[in-house]
Formats: sequence, structure tokens, C-alpha cells
Amino acid sequence: MFEILKARAPIRFMRYSKAATVLSLVLIALSFFSLATRGLNWGLDFTGGTVVEVAFEQAAALDEVRDRLNEAGLPGATVQHFGTSRDLLIRLAPQENVNVQQQGESVLAAMRQVSPSVEMKRLEFVGPAIGAELAEQGGLAILVALLCILLYVGMRFEWRLASGAVLSLAHDVIITLGVFSWLQIEVDLTIVAALLTVVGYSLNDTIVVFDRVRENFRRIRNDTTAEVFDEAITDTLSRTLITSATTLVVVVALFLKGGALIHGFATALLLGIGFGTYSSIYIASAWAMLLGVQREHMLPPQVEKEGADQEPLP
Repeated sequence: MFEILKARAPIRFMRYSKAATVLSLVLIALSFFSLATRGLNWGLDFTGGTVVEVAFEQAAALDEVRDRLNEAGLPGATVQHFGTSRDLLIRLAPQENVNVQQQGESVLAAMRQVSPSVEMKRLEFVGPAIGAELAEQGGLAILVALLCILLYVGMRFEWRLASGAVLSLAHDVIITLGVFSWLQIEVDLTIVAALLTVVGYSLNDTIVVFDRVRENFRRIRNDTTAEVFDEAITDTLSRTLITSATTLVVVVALFLKGGALIHGFATALLLGIGFGTYSSIYIASAWAMLLGVQREHMLPPQVEKEGADQEPLP
């Protein structure tokens, strides 16, 4: 297999596990502080608002549509193509003392400055109750994913490793949400999808490391637990770097060229890949070591053969 990094000796990652743990605790504390004081900037998927669908005779430029909406006193509108380049879906935040019909008329007037023949095909209001239900279901989806991962890793490996894996995933999600809260990046349903993607991506790295940890525990008898983890992480480091680099190429392209609609999605993936790679090395492994994982925990149970305790016949 191609390797971009082949170390002659194991890299002592666990030597810095305490410093990494302190750094993670500080980042998590700052994330909780930001979430408690600044909160999340919920998008229209969660807060509710007006949805307007308009149709043009020719392809419409999204930037021009946003400029016309801003000039009409409708800032912060989410504009995206809907089906074809001639159909647009416009979502507006609710405004005080302005009903849905008035918002629809304002949108239509602004769109007529882009093209006089524009046609309104749909006008509806999404209530905040539906948005609150979506937020609850999104949180439950992430929680259920973490619980299922805990069960799966616990059955495949050992409960100490499973606890480390789930803690590292929660670490990635909390810090990503903390960054979104601090920067007040809009959170919509695409962010929930990105967080679930981050959970799966980070778990993949952790499973690869834990597979090698189990192999090394069964193969090496005299090394300490920290040395076994160091060798396992070093052995899989080339694979981790190649996977992260190829994934980052796509995510960076989405971040730079994907447009405003998926900018938050790409941002969440960028943060998740970075912290996911870091947490797979330090958080998951360091937590398993803290819980006292040992070589005997990785060995398969011995099955006594029937009659093995009987004395041999003369």
C-alpha cells in the first residue's frame, strides 16, 4: 500500500495526551459558554418564515436576485434554484407587523425588476412550531447515532474503547457547534446533515486505529499500553493523512465555490474533519487509557475443552 509517511520508530503521540486533554477541555468549556450566552443562529428551517417560489422565462442570476431583495428591504433571504435554473425558491424570515401576503407582494415587486414577466407559483408560511420540531428531531438524530455507535463499538471491541470513541464524537460535535455559535453562522438542516457526516467520518478513523490497537495488544506482550497505542496510531497515520487530504480537497472546493447555500455545510465539514482527525488520535485513545484498558481486555475468552481437567489414562 502507498504510504506518504513511513516512520522508522513509533511516534510518541501519547506523550502529549495530557496536554491535548487540557486543550480539549478548554475548547469544550468555551463552546458551552458561547452556546449558553450567544446561542445558535437558527435558520428558517427552524425559526419558520415565508416561502416564495417564482418562475422566470430565462435563467436567473442568484446574486442579482439577492441584491434586488436587499434593495426592497428584505435582507437575509435564502435564494436557491428549485428544479431548473429558471425556478427560484426564496425563504424569508418572519417580520413584525408584516403578513405573508405583504411579503409575497414585496418579493414579486423586487423580482419584476429582474424580469417583468416573472410569475409567482407558490406562497406559503412555515410556522415556528414546525421549526422547533425539526430542531428536536435533528438533536435526537445525533443522540441516537451516538448511542448506536456506543453499542456497536462496545460489541466489536470493548466498553473502554467504545466510551473513548463516543466521547471523541461528542467532542467533535460540541466544538463544531461552539464555533458556529461564536461566529453566528446560520444553522439549518444542512448543518444537521454535516454533523451526522462528521460523526461517521470521525468514527471511521477511530475504528481503524482501534483495530490496530487490538492487533498490537494480541501480538506484542512486553510494551506498555501507551506504547501499544503509539504504534497503532503510527501504523495507521499514513492512511489517515491520505484519507483526510483527499476529503479536504472536495470540501475546500465546496467551501470556496459551492455558493452561499452550502457554505455552512462545507464549514461544518471542514471543522469536523480537522477535529475528527485530532480526536481519533488523542481523545478516543487517551480516554480508553484513562479507563485502564489492558492487554487482557483484548484477548478472546478462553474456552475450556471438555475433559481437559481429567487426568490422562495410564
